[in-house]
Amino acid sequence: MQNVKNLSDEQLVVFIRTKEKEAFSEVVDRYEGKLLRYATYLINDKDRAADVVQESFIKTFVNLNGFNEKKKFSSWIYRIVHNESLNIIKKYKKEIPMIEDFDVKGDTDLEKELDEKLVKQMVRDCLNKMDIKYAESLELFYLEEKSYEEISDILRLPMGTVAVRINRAKALMKKLCHTKN
Repeated sequence: MQNVKNLSDEQLVVFIRTKEKEAFSEVVDRYEGKLLRYATYLINDKDRAADVVQESFIKTFVNLNGFNEKKKFSSWIYRIVHNESLNIIKKYKKEIPMIEDFDVKGDTDLEKELDEKLVKQMVRDCLNKMDIKYAESLELFYLEEKSYEEISDILRLPMGTVAVRINRAKALMKKLCHTKN
């Protein structure tokens, strides 16, 4: 197999389509962690998020010929994960997710780990109180570090709408998460 590590995502897609389907493993290597993180933020359940990402990779592979290589591949694959995540959210809407278990290892600082978990849980709780259209915009911008243009592609919204949603989400976050000492 040719060295595909140096290919851009779009070049990699063309290579997979025309030469070597096995090179799809490079797509998985590049995106698995990022997509899992994004799906977990949306769904708030690691196991279901892993299922969403796996299903999304299958859909990506099956529909690879439908990808326009003049567009950004990352936006396209994030859109697939986004749609799959929303399907799961609708399906399991009434279930309440449990707080993650702590990883207890001999060399970890348990207090630091607890603080980090609590902050993450507080942020998740605030995001869960928001309408999904605001929460997903914040997640993509701050947690996934996507540009307004990429968010526009992923969510299929005009860039102006993305900007408005992010600004409204920031204001909502301040209002929902403001705690009194």
